[in-house]
Amino acid sequence: MQVTQEDGGKLNAFAREPRMVVMEKGEANGPSRLLLIGGVVLVVLLVAVAAGIS
Repeated sequence: MQVTQEDGGKLNAFAREPRMVVMEKGEANGPSRLLLIGGVVLVVLLVAVAAGIS
């Protein structure tokens, strides 16, 4: 952690940030696609239940 001191005597602590990972354009995003499919299935099921109740 980096700590600096202001003019008024206050201390500021800056967190150490993790390195950024740059993804290439063609890299696969497996978990995000799985979440998208799961969300669509959930919405379809909720609509079916709502239609069944009414």
